[in-house]
Amino acid sequence: MNQTTMTIFLCGDFMTGRGIDQVLPHPSPPRVYEPYVTDSSEYVRLAETTHGPVPKPLGFAAVWGDALAELNQRAPDMRMINLETAVTRSEDYWKGKAIHYRMHPANAPVLTAAGINVAALANNHVLDWGYPGLAETIETLTKHHISFAGAGRRNEAEAPAIVGLGGKARVVVFSFAAKTSGVPEAWAATDDRPGVNLLPDLSEATIQRISDQVRRVKKQGDVAIASIHWGPNWGYAVSADETRFSHGLIDEAGIDVVHGHSSHHVKAIEVYRGKLILYGCGDLLNDYEGIGGYEAFRGDLGLMFFAQISSETGRLLSLNMTPTQIRHFRVNYASPGDAAWLAQILNREGRSFGTQVTIAAGNRLQLEWEEIEFSP
Repeated sequence: MNQTTMTIFLCGDFMTGRGIDQVLPHPSPPRVYEPYVTDSSEYVRLAETTHGPVPKPLGFAAVWGDALAELNQRAPDMRMINLETAVTRSEDYWKGKAIHYRMHPANAPVLTAAGINVAALANNHVLDWGYPGLAETIETLTKHHISFAGAGRRNEAEAPAIVGLGGKARVVVFSFAAKTSGVPEAWAATDDRPGVNLLPDLSEATIQRISDQVRRVKKQGDVAIASIHWGPNWGYAVSADETRFSHGLIDEAGIDVVHGHSSHHVKAIEVYRGKLILYGCGDLLNDYEGIGGYEAFRGDLGLMFFAQISSETGRLLSLNMTPTQIRHFRVNYASPGDAAWLAQILNREGRSFGTQVTIAAGNRLQLEWEEIEFSP
């Protein structure tokens, strides 16, 4: 990082539970409590039936595959993910919930292998294995010196993760979840009970509450990120409420980057008043290989986002993206054809937001934008 710019690595869901956990060096007991699957090793079998054998155990760095070389080459100043799993040995699964993601704490080096600085935890899987599971998740991240935001008792869940980048520059990360992403109402953090930082709604009152929180911690030279788990897993639609909320966070709350996730595929990108809005980042890693039903969305394809941002103004200077594909439970470079498909999707979905991407050298994508005026 120079004195006036920083590069931040962002991605969507990083889902290392279930099948991924089973091929790591320290798998959890495979029993799961799903309507159709009772053994998480079934997800390994499905992947191997589709694409061939997955080496076992898969090393911590090996899971990252080509992404590790990309991170080393790009050398971002800060690296963050949406960690969509509990990291725990708890057997206290959340009754009545259809899916339960869990990674064994001894597999936490999969995160340090890529130098992850921040894990957003406000999502619909971090409490899958109950309050003991959440407590162990937080304990494990702390042990491995990975900052987190979005979970714990209310004060802890609402507090940002703060990463110093040298000098006066810092990245301040707030993590939120919306009910539209499938987070149970009972998961909301309170003063007396741990949980996730659940947004009551996407109203002006909520924006003002977040504004107060940001104002208390954001200093000159800070870049503030609102990492939001919202919307369904599938579908490209961006609601008017999501757009208004994102704009309000930028206009009124001092947020510089809106980092949206939950969709298992990429969605539209917007640059509003010079600030980056990612409405849906897709998955960087999941265990969905061989699972049918939503093939048209190409959930196997993802993006590594490298945002260059002014530390003086928080404005986006450039956004470069590396197309990826999940195969053999690792992150691989996407083919030129798949990169072109992702570009076409981003151009189609970004048209109404004034954004488009071009394919740059090395099969990477680069964002171009114009300012679009929206009615309040």
